Amino acid sequence: MRSILAVCNFLGSLLLVCAALYLLPALTSLFNGEPDTAVTFIGGGLLTAVVALALRLPTRRYRDALKPRDGYLLVTVGWLLVTLVAALPLMREIPGLSFTDAYFEAMSALTTSGVTTLSHVDLLPRGVNLWRHALQWFGGMAIIVLAVAILPLLGVGGMQVQRGDAPGGTKDARLTPRILQTAGALWLVYCGLTLLCVLALLGVGMPLFDAICHAFTVLSLGGFSTHDAGLAYFHSGRMEAVIALFMLVAAINFSTHFAALRKGDTSIYLRDPEARWLLLWIAGSVLGLTAYLLNYGTFTSVGLALHQVSFNVISMATTSGLSTVDWSAWPLFAPMWMLFLGSISSSSGSPGGGIKMFRTLVLFKQSLREMFVLVHPQAVAPLKIAGSVIPNRVVYSVLAFIFVYFMTLVTLTFAMLATGLDFMTAFTAVLASLNNAGPGLGAIAPGHNWASLADSQIWLCITAMFLGRIELFTALVLFTPAFWRK
Repeated sequence: MRSILAVCNFLGSLLLVCAALYLLPALTSLFNGEPDTAVTFIGGGLLTAVVALALRLPTRRYRDALKPRDGYLLVTVGWLLVTLVAALPLMREIPGLSFTDAYFEAMSALTTSGVTTLSHVDLLPRGVNLWRHALQWFGGMAIIVLAVAILPLLGVGGMQVQRGDAPGGTKDARLTPRILQTAGALWLVYCGLTLLCVLALLGVGMPLFDAICHAFTVLSLGGFSTHDAGLAYFHSGRMEAVIALFMLVAAINFSTHFAALRKGDTSIYLRDPEARWLLLWIAGSVLGLTAYLLNYGTFTSVGLALHQVSFNVISMATTSGLSTVDWSAWPLFAPMWMLFLGSISSSSGSPGGGIKMFRTLVLFKQSLREMFVLVHPQAVAPLKIAGSVIPNRVVYSVLAFIFVYFMTLVTLTFAMLATGLDFMTAFTAVLASLNNAGPGLGAIAPGHNWASLADSQIWLCITAMFLGRIELFTALVLFTPAFWRK
């Protein structure tokens, strides 16, 4: 009981932070002459603050009773509760938006999935548009802190490598002595890179409001845009180049960024196996798909092919989901390969989704080790990445995570098929949602919103986005009897 009360106290603190966040769209609305929208956000902030205090004040004596195992409940309930809070002003401000679609929009934002059921986003009040993008930005930072400071303590799905078991010394969770200091350091890096992105976008001609919103979505690898046409609205190769660069930066572990800045040593990036393999996979895919599409006649110009392929491959591989063309119209191998990249490429400790590159490397090395042991049964063959031995407990947790990931993908795909959806749309909707990666194929191709999905299908996608974002085990462990036993 004391643990539940401690969780309630922490949830109250979390909602107080949410209440403060309402100031950003409220002030934006006032500045842009949208008083009714400002009232919505001010009222929402006050209501959230009241609920937060109702949770926090009666339970303040129990705030020190929180135990590590309570983190599972805290992360799961906290994420669902914040999503609910974030959805309410959307329902108020967007006429005809149902609760299902509002919750989907908020979950898509906070999990940085970047898909939407909305149309005519150009016409939304600026306060609402900023709220959508700010949710992605805050969600992206929450994911980084979760991955580096919280999940390692819970030992979720192989993320305990962040304690210092990861290679190269760049992913030590104790970047600074305390978790709060670590979170603060990562916030500083995140904010600094966001500011740099805003300035770079302004430098290539993007208007200020669009630059702020797109910086929010790019650094969080989110995928929202202020226009229905997305980046194609601007018709600017320079803007796409800037965004592609910052998507690559955001897909690298933020602990690596912090270590490189603190030590002034850029060679740290070369020693990070995740960063190396991320860049190698993307470079190889860009060159390979460019040649493939030129051979198929999809493009007649090498320059145009390289331009379109490079941006969209980077976007999908980093699970950002921004697009400049409808790449679903390319020969099927190309879009399926891009969706596959989104499953494996992003680094742990980044806002990117999917299995993550570290787990991919562990799985690959473990496969090689098993084949080696078959040939040499008596050999001692520790699994190493970048010269560091990966403990077997980490290997086992990664294998378990991969199994649960694919079983979740299969189960939710069958559930989507049971609703009458065609296979390509069902499979890619679940895959994109589970990877928090943006568009898929079929009815949810780039340039299409997800409004064609039925409510039951929307809730299945919400489930996939949520499970993919909090590393599956964090929520699924709550359904095991062992968790509730004393």
